Formats: sequence, structure tokens, C-alpha cells
Amino acid sequence: MSNGLRTGLLAATLFLAASTVQAVITIGVDLPLTGPAAGLGIPCKNGLQFWPESIAGEKIKLIVLDDASDPTQATKNARRFVTEDKVDLMLGSAATVPALAMAAIAAEGETVQLAESPIETPPGKDAWTFRLPQSTAIMAEGIVEHMKKNGVKSFAFIGYSDAYGESWLKDMTRIANEAGIRLTTAERFARPDTSVTAQAIKAVASNPDAIVLVASGSGAAMPHLAVVERGFKGRIYQTHSAASNDLMRLGGKAVEGAFVISGLAVIPEGLPAGHPSKALAVDFVQKYEKQFGPGTRNQFAAHTYDAFLVLQRVIPEALKKGKPGTREFRLALRDALENAGEIAATQGVFRYSAKDHFGLDAHARMMLTIAGGNWKVVAP
Repeated sequence: MSNGLRTGLLAATLFLAASTVQAVITIGVDLPLTGPAAGLGIPCKNGLQFWPESIAGEKIKLIVLDDASDPTQATKNARRFVTEDKVDLMLGSAATVPALAMAAIAAEGETVQLAESPIETPPGKDAWTFRLPQSTAIMAEGIVEHMKKNGVKSFAFIGYSDAYGESWLKDMTRIANEAGIRLTTAERFARPDTSVTAQAIKAVASNPDAIVLVASGSGAAMPHLAVVERGFKGRIYQTHSAASNDLMRLGGKAVEGAFVISGLAVIPEGLPAGHPSKALAVDFVQKYEKQFGPGTRNQFAAHTYDAFLVLQRVIPEALKKGKPGTREFRLALRDALENAGEIAATQGVFRYSAKDHFGLDAHARMMLTIAGGNWKVVAP
């Protein structure tokens, strides 16, 4: 065999080998694994254990970083993802303010962000951010609906003094006003605070029919205990960021009878038989509790699993227009998300569009109460 023929065959062999190598879809995952929001971030990370190694035949590479519940660190992580790791998309954060910080980098770097917090971005900054949790407006509507049915005419508000608390105060006030329900007082506190006694005293003194508490994870028990200790006997509502077993573990008997607007993965067995998320959610929580133990199910891990279900739908479409690692692929991912139609997931059915990057509706929520130390679905 001549040297020229041998060289030609070697080149052809190398070309064929290169053409059959799997492309790698790189995903940057930023989560609050330490700090005040770790109770959200750790379950989100656990949810990654139920992802496959590949989607649409392409290997998935996950780069997981801790933002320590800090927006400055989230910004650094997101910028690293975009400029150094050249990720195809970002997942996170589960904490609101860090997720907002990531959204700015997502827009700047033209990289899809699947946020695990229901963030509200500034006008014109929403093109690359899609949410996995339900919007605060959708969940606030569920609380107001329950208030109306139970004769609540007024409520006090105690919530975080950050973007998550602000979003809830805005939506609750607007929707309650439309329903003829009056806000008596709005009290705020910071996530690292160790006491909300002053806020609880003011809220109870305003003599409301109900109190809405806006906090997350283990931090949701503190304001609840405070208002109960002040002798409040009315209805107490918590948001979907409080829908974890930490609320019952830390709140004990004080949280009995509380109402918590929640995503579907906390107790999907209570969904109607025909609900499109029921089978998916029941299957996920059973697998999760098999691995992490009875009673560990939570909606935060479910958000991460839903990210996989969403990507399972849109990645094959994006691959028709671009290769991973390219701007064309990132643009195609965004377009595929906006045009995918219905995507059934554990927490509801996503219907993303160019005008709606939340994608979930009222069927993605359920009202729960705490009875005997366990969750119980409140009949619609």
C-alpha cells in the first residue's frame, strides 16, 4: 500500500470517528446549596439525580455551582457559565434574588435560563428566561379564591423584604382589592433575621381576618410561630415556597390548620384522576422517596425534574437547527421553548410562548392544609 493511500485511509477513518462522536450539551446549574435558601437549593440538586445521561442521543454535561444564596456569587457563576464554560443553557437559581442576577447574564449572553424561582424581570429583560415554578400571581389568585369562599374580608401581610416578598405583596394587594378584601398592614423582614416579633405584633394589632406569610423553606416557620404566639386566631396562609416538611417539623402544633398554596408535587395523590400531571408527579415522588426516604418529597426537587421533561421535548427540535456549543443552538432552544405547545410535567402543563415565559395556569396549584402533622388537600 502506498504512503498516499495509507494517509488517505487514515484521514477517512479519523473523519468517520469524529462524525460519530456524540455532541455534548452543557448545562450550568446554579443553586443555593448554602446560606438562607439552602433548604430550596439542596432538594433542587437532588432532583438532578433523576436525569438521564443523555437527551435525544446527546450526552448531558452538568456543571453545578453553589451561589450561597447570594446574588453577587450567582452573577459570578452565571458569567463563568457563559464566558468560560460556554454552556448551552443555565438552570437556577432556586432563590429569587440570585435568579434575577442570573437573568441579567442570560440576556447579555443570549443563553436560555430555566429559573427555579418565580422571578419578575425588568421590562425588556425577559427574552431568555423561562420559569419552572408557578407565578406569584397564579398562586395569589388561589389564596384570594379561598379567602372569598371563607368570608375573609381583610388580611395582614408579613413577608421578605426582597424581590420575592415584593412580588407577593404587589400581586396579593391587587388581586385582593379586586375581590373586595382589604390589606390592613404590610410588614417586612430580611431573610437572615432571627426574629419577627415586632412585625407580628403590628400585624395582629391591625385586627385582620387572615394573615399572609411570605417566606421560604425552614424560614417560613419563624413568622408563623410569631403570630400564633401573639394570640392570633384567624386564618394563616403560606406561599408555595413554604410547602415543605420543614414548616411542619419546625412549626409543630403551631402550624396546625394553616393553609398553604402549593405546587402539585407535595401531594399529587390528591389530584383528580384525569389531571395530566398526576401520573408523572406520583411516579416522581415515589422514586424520590425511595431514594431519599419517606416524607422527603418536595416541589423544589420536582422543579428540577420538570426541567428535564421540558428539555426532553425541546432539545430534539433545537438540534434540527444548530449544534450544541453554538449560538444557533441557543437561539433554537429559545424558539423551541416558545413554540413547543403543551408540555406535561409534575407541577402542571407548560404552555410557554413568546409572550408568556411562565407557562403554567391555575391547574398547576392546589390548596393544602396541615392536619395531624401531615398535608391534606383542601377540596376545591
